[in-house]
Amino acid sequence: MNEARQHRFTPPKGAADLLLIRHGETQAAVRGQNFPLVDGQGDPALHPEGKAQALAVAERLRAAPISAMYVTKMQRTHQTAAPLANHLGLVPHVDPDLHEVFLGDWDGGEYRFRVAAQDPAFLRAKAREEWGEIPNAETTSQLQNRVRAGLMRIAAAHADELVAVVVHGGVIGAALAVATGSPAFAFHGAENGSISRLVINGDQMILRGFNDVSHLPV
Repeated sequence: MNEARQHRFTPPKGAADLLLIRHGETQAAVRGQNFPLVDGQGDPALHPEGKAQALAVAERLRAAPISAMYVTKMQRTHQTAAPLANHLGLVPHVDPDLHEVFLGDWDGGEYRFRVAAQDPAFLRAKAREEWGEIPNAETTSQLQNRVRAGLMRIAAAHADELVAVVVHGGVIGAALAVATGSPAFAFHGAENGSISRLVINGDQMILRGFNDVSHLPV
């Protein structure tokens, strides 16, 4: 052998290659007008900007060899997935464990106002990286456990396949923290319409990309 090239990553045999797509921007919260609720969680539709982001995601991935798509019970993920699903001729499946963080008393839009006001409970949650500081919200551990279960279930069903999983910012943050062993909020704040990449091989989770927004309108 006269030369040795640098290594290029390829998913291990039997691994599932998951593209974690955050849904597009949703409608603004309006004081006194809660979002519709699904199982106690706010379910806003996409803002026009979010619809444009969904189209950009579809254009970016329309030629990718995606064999399956997953969404959550929230309409914003269905609406984001729709343009890409149409291009690929796929019907998205709903995973029961990948819905957004349950925000307890602050769900339905209240969370946004509490963040804007720098509510002490929000500041504690941020400092401790613990969702459970929010009244009646699920804990960070509960979130991470269900997200891991959902992704592992998808991975087990799609060995050697590329799969698009349209989810939420809190879910992406939880998934990548679990994958890397990082602090719980280390990957908090993925942009709307962004693409992250997680390769799952058995019990091993390999982070290959975070918050790719190169396809989005500036």
